[in-house]
Amino acid sequence: MEEELPTEFDLIVIGTGLTESIVAAAASRIGKTVLHLDTNDYYGGYWASFNLDAFRKYLNNPRSASTPCTIENNFLQLSPNPTAVQNGREKWNNLIESGDVDGWNREKIEQEFRRFNIDLTPKLLYARGSMVELLISSNICRYAEFRALDRVATLWEGKIMTVPCSRSDVFTSKDVNVIEKRLLMKFLQSCASYDEGQDVENKPEELDGKTFLEHLQSHKLTPNLIHYVLYTIAMGNDRTPAREGLAGVKKFLMSLGHYGNSPFLFPVYGCGEIPQCFCRLCAVFGGIYCLNKAVEGIHFDTHSNPEGTNRFESVKCGKQNIRSKDLVVGPGYLSQDVFAQGSKTETKKENSCGGLARAVILTNVPFGGASQNPGGGGVAIMKLPPVSGHREGATILQMSHYSGTCPKEIYLIHVTTLALSANPEDDLKPYIAQIFSYDYCNTAPATTSGEEHIESAETQSANTTSTILYEAYFNIPSCVACTVTSNSVVPAGIRLTCGPYHELDYDQSIDQARRIFQDMFPDEEFLPRAPDPEEIIIGEEEPVQEPRGDVTDANDEPVDNASECRDTESDSALAQEAKEEAIDKAEECTEQR
Repeated sequence: MEEELPTEFDLIVIGTGLTESIVAAAASRIGKTVLHLDTNDYYGGYWASFNLDAFRKYLNNPRSASTPCTIENNFLQLSPNPTAVQNGREKWNNLIESGDVDGWNREKIEQEFRRFNIDLTPKLLYARGSMVELLISSNICRYAEFRALDRVATLWEGKIMTVPCSRSDVFTSKDVNVIEKRLLMKFLQSCASYDEGQDVENKPEELDGKTFLEHLQSHKLTPNLIHYVLYTIAMGNDRTPAREGLAGVKKFLMSLGHYGNSPFLFPVYGCGEIPQCFCRLCAVFGGIYCLNKAVEGIHFDTHSNPEGTNRFESVKCGKQNIRSKDLVVGPGYLSQDVFAQGSKTETKKENSCGGLARAVILTNVPFGGASQNPGGGGVAIMKLPPVSGHREGATILQMSHYSGTCPKEIYLIHVTTLALSANPEDDLKPYIAQIFSYDYCNTAPATTSGEEHIESAETQSANTTSTILYEAYFNIPSCVACTVTSNSVVPAGIRLTCGPYHELDYDQSIDQARRIFQDMFPDEEFLPRAPDPEEIIIGEEEPVQEPRGDVTDANDEPVDNASECRDTESDSALAQEAKEEAIDKAEECTEQR
């Protein structure tokens, strides 16, 4: 028999996506009672990670279209498929003629399905970004592992190249000449000292109304340096405003050197670990979690609201009606019919969430070949500029087995861009065709003689053709809050969260979580530091009495600890001098001999 839940909470959260999980953790941390529900049997929603078998089932599972739900008898039914991706399809590359590709075929890949952790929404974390700072300040970072990014790459004149980021990279790079190195270092130093509040007074050119591309051209940078800075360091495009581009470069530079010679971190075992970190903190401080929980709908109350409009009252879970003052609902659960008279929601944003075209690809060779990926490839990023007809370019993330997301000697590739149509494959093909191939280039035939073996190894290291073994495409839709007009409102007591944004880090999602929390609890601190396990006192434990400053001996006479320390220090100093003197004498004897 299913155990019943308490009938009243301070906060109910539906959906375990990132924004909802942050809000739940923040509320639980300050002592609020939290009930966190999810109709799925996994954490994360659109932020989840799956093994290969679960990912394919998720992608190919036929989902009925959500029927529009209206408020009838003060009750609104929730969507049965809240976090379903759209236009999903997959295909395997038929390589019967060439046989296995470096030992891989469909059967072997499917046997290794447990070694994959495939993100629906892969991200990177700036070492000085808002997510890393939040994880550290709240002490949630202990729930996950991270590794530094191994490589930042780009495509220039049809060739995959590693972008020099740090000072050492710039001066050791063979892809830029001496003059370009000086130009690049001078420009990066000016970006590192950029201050939004003082830039107009200190700089002769006016930044307002200029694009970052125009700003780069005004600094006499060469075309390849402009390409490096604009697309790979600033993570922008030719429409990026100058101020935004400068801030992006500064953020990149400020993140260098904190965790290795890279500005980015990636969570080991995939980005699906991030929402679960916040869920763990919420549970530690008393939050109740129910996955795969049937949530039929929401009850409204029109009598207690003085304006006579709908106000959230309770959530129906099975036979229970569970009340709370506030309700936070993740993307996909509510239809546009929830937008009626009530408290005002956020106005429609220019940067809406979702609307993403995604590709998941398995290849045999890292992009750029083995020679550009020492140590097996690691985690790498490549930002491609927009092709004709596209407003935004594509972000390509490469994962090797070191990331904990795929087996050895195979590479997991994520490609993301803004969707232009209902066919994600058509939207992404112009970018994928620049990097990957459907043909297998067997550049290293089996040999027996020594010279032939060395020659074939050199040829293999120069192989730059990544053969597609498996590919899947899907769309992540925008949430209902980002598709309605700005004057739409939701019933009082309900707050809607957004899905993933088209951004490299998690800045916009964290900002929204902070706004929702402060709206519900304006006088409370957002995610204060959680204590370590050894700092928690359980039950009626008596605190250990600290020793007094004045220590007495057996005759109750004060002991001069300071003099003892000084004596000990002097003794050790004398011993050190004697040791050094003995070494000097030994060296003199050696020289005389």
